[in-house]
Amino acid sequence: MSDPATSFEPYRRRLLGLAYRMLGSMADAEDAVQETYLRGHATDRDNVSEPRAFLMTTTTRICLDMLTSARARREEYVGPWLPEPVVDTAALAPDSRAELAEDLSIALLLTLDRLSPLERAAFLLHDVFDFSFSEVAAALERSEAACRKLAARARAHVRAIRPRGATAPPARSGEIDAKHAQLMSAFVAAARSGDLNALKQLLASDVRVVTDGGGKVVAALNVLDGADRAARFLVGATRKGWRDDFTLRFATINSLPGLIVDGPEGPVQTAAFEIDGDVIRALYVVRNSDKLRHVPTAPLRHESGRG
Repeated sequence: MSDPATSFEPYRRRLLGLAYRMLGSMADAEDAVQETYLRGHATDRDNVSEPRAFLMTTTTRICLDMLTSARARREEYVGPWLPEPVVDTAALAPDSRAELAEDLSIALLLTLDRLSPLERAAFLLHDVFDFSFSEVAAALERSEAACRKLAARARAHVRAIRPRGATAPPARSGEIDAKHAQLMSAFVAAARSGDLNALKQLLASDVRVVTDGGGKVVAALNVLDGADRAARFLVGATRKGWRDDFTLRFATINSLPGLIVDGPEGPVQTAAFEIDGDVIRALYVVRNSDKLRHVPTAPLRHESGRG
């Protein structure tokens, strides 16, 4: 690590991926990675024999500190909280062959958010980023046995939610399966026309709709469960909130098929769909403007045109 910039750059993507999974926020993740760089720059690099372990450990500890203040802010958060939507998931890939290496689904991130910070760190380092338990123990300053227990508890929670995320990941980043595109187009048409029956047929009976406005814009203050309740809310929200200068485009959002709503100034909403067969099992809508800053403003490949 004689040259801090040269030794840091090969690990930036891995560090950003770890920080985003830990924090659920791209803005906070970038802050954590920048702090890691600064600490690395200030370190006596002649004493660092393994840059990967040093940088990953430093990022993990920074994220653990940040989670303390984040949880305090979360207690004051208005309505349901969702992770910041990510379109370019390749930028957060961990260069790992682990089963969960490419999974950035919202269901997984919400499950990670319910874990203790140490459980989350142990699970991510070992199961996603290929750390050995001896490396995890050094990073968390716990015994190997304790870290194995932390990771095992986290793994049990993650396995419990995995069957719900039935949507297969896209073949390539940015691509939307034709069947998914057709289903989402039918969803938009039913919501905009106010056809409750047509909309309910597209929703699973136990569908969950989660909307995150963060108190900044109008959004449901509670999770909406069930097709009838969800359909009525979606029709009402579309009727009140749609504007003539809005446009829609398809995108993959956290590896799920999704839609971005653009206003004249840029993205105003994202919607990510968990699809099971021919129905929508879950819908995650982010309207909090603070969480849309990393959503690309340029048109993506699949564009539905003006609403």
